[in-house]
Amino acid sequence: MALDEVAARGLVLLGCGKMGSALLRGWLSGGLPPSAVHVVEPRPSDWLRGTGVALNAPLPKAPAVALVAVKPQMMGEALPAMAALGGGRTLVLSIAAGTPLAAFEAAFGAGTPVVRAMPNTPAAIGRGITAIIGNAAATGAHLALAESLLSAVGEVVRLEAEGQMDAVTAVSGSGPAYVFHLIETLAAAGEAEGLAPELALRLARATVAGAGALAQETGTDPAQLRRDVTSPNGTTQAGLEVLMGGLPDLIARTVRAAAARSEELGRA
Repeated sequence: MALDEVAARGLVLLGCGKMGSALLRGWLSGGLPPSAVHVVEPRPSDWLRGTGVALNAPLPKAPAVALVAVKPQMMGEALPAMAALGGGRTLVLSIAAGTPLAAFEAAFGAGTPVVRAMPNTPAAIGRGITAIIGNAAATGAHLALAESLLSAVGEVVRLEAEGQMDAVTAVSGSGPAYVFHLIETLAAAGEAEGLAPELALRLARATVAGAGALAQETGTDPAQLRRDVTSPNGTTQAGLEVLMGGLPDLIARTVRAAAARSEELGRA
């Protein structure tokens, strides 16, 4: 199933908050006709109203894709309205955190192809990364279609088992918040050393962004990048001796806590 079939048969987007809007922007800029997109959103933004998509209108009977982008706590009331799309002709693609494949199979029927995805917030600027996993009814063509749609906002990786999704949620799904907090704390430390608040924040933000870009674009092992910038008995080594004494355990506990919460949400 190619993207031209999505244009011909239509795509339903259930929920158009920050992530749904990022995806929609990517699709429209990539050439998907606005008329092919049917958005169900009770509180549409002014931007969404101006896109030309079909907004809160009757849904097509068998769209190529139905993408679920509502919050997990809204799933119970949102899915029944789309249950008629189950049965096999429509790919159900979910970016809802903590909602397992089985929940969608229960709502749409076991024969419905379902792909579960976990994107992250850098998708808003096209620099996200999304992990996907399909159910037994999802074919290679379905996964390829999901990958094509989600690549509009960044990289896409495929998982081997749904059980890996909790770890993905904890690392890349929640990870941006950890990095934002690093920027906060690095700036606060710079301010404590005598820098003006605005300058400390500018230095911290650019340093984290630049280091991340360097690791991403070179593909070099981050441990090697760390060694490259660490002179023996220099300032970086002095700082790292403090940081490495506690950061590995702290990050491990952080990721474990987030993964545990993801597991709880999946059982709810």
